[in-house]
Amino acid sequence: MVGIIGYGVFVPTLRISVEEIARVWGKDGKKISADLGINEKAVASFDEDSCTLAVESSRRAIENSKISPEDLGAIFVGSESKPYAVKPTATIVADAILASSQFHKNSITAADLEFACKAGTAGIQCCMGLVASNYIKYGLAIGTDTAQGRPGDALEFSAGSGAAAFLIGKNESEVIATIDAFFSVTSDTPDFWRRPKQDFPRHGGRFTGEPGYFKHIVSATKGLLEKTKTKVEDYDFVVFHQPNGKFPIQAAKLLGIPIEKLKQGLITPFIGNTYSAASLIGLASVLDVAKPGQKILVTSFGSGAGSDSFAITVTKNIEKRRAKKAVFKMIENKSYVDYISYAKHRRKIKGL
Repeated sequence: MVGIIGYGVFVPTLRISVEEIARVWGKDGKKISADLGINEKAVASFDEDSCTLAVESSRRAIENSKISPEDLGAIFVGSESKPYAVKPTATIVADAILASSQFHKNSITAADLEFACKAGTAGIQCCMGLVASNYIKYGLAIGTDTAQGRPGDALEFSAGSGAAAFLIGKNESEVIATIDAFFSVTSDTPDFWRRPKQDFPRHGGRFTGEPGYFKHIVSATKGLLEKTKTKVEDYDFVVFHQPNGKFPIQAAKLLGIPIEKLKQGLITPFIGNTYSAASLIGLASVLDVAKPGQKILVTSFGSGAGSDSFAITVTKNIEKRRAKKAVFKMIENKSYVDYISYAKHRRKIKGL
């Protein structure tokens, strides 16, 4: 009965609208917003990075689950915007949440993972294996990013900031949602990359849609449905990775999934694409409202490229371990900045 025993999300309060970014570059903001299906994005402040976001989401996950940090046996942090090129974020998280071996006599392993926007779901798979094989009691998987976008580039309109942390265990009295199965698809499809010492990623436009996102999302989802002998009608909620507000809806149409099943987990229009956290924040939003017995289908996507698809069933424990602050309530807590303030916070002005 391996599954989720707790979850936590953190979204920065600062926002910048797509129209404000477009104004600076002399573009049509309303058209860009409509084309992307994004109204605004969350902006990490100058004193926030993917590590601080990971710590905050982890603290919330532990508080919501009511477990002791010293029982954690593994921490995996998925991100493509880690503050250090060579220095794990996972060790900082371990110390910050008092799970580190220096505080206890417990065994704990920690590592950073990188697979573009699906590193967080890869962390969940790692935790599932360790928990299922009885090597650890609990595992913590985190997806966190302060996504980068070159000034004026198409990515700048969508690249947001956020983090989601999921605790994995198998105690029947603690599991709020069982992870019944997963199916992964992987290929060498170079649709998005960032080379060493480069500040901003690059993207190959012709690879982004069909051979990248849609091929992997659709293939992984179909693979999961076949593996579990289920149909889209069997699921109450569906969450896809959301690089923008349009792609998940298009993928749903390709798979014959009613758009209504996506609405609760479609968060990108309000905070932008949070990369490794995107599908996980969407899943957290669904868990905020899901009822015992309801089923959730989640499919992540990471450029490079790959997808992880999960079949999840909500248990009766959800009522007593639901997050204290819902994702949509968190999204409502915001204040807007202009482009100059945004550039200062995100250190886009070199030399500062």
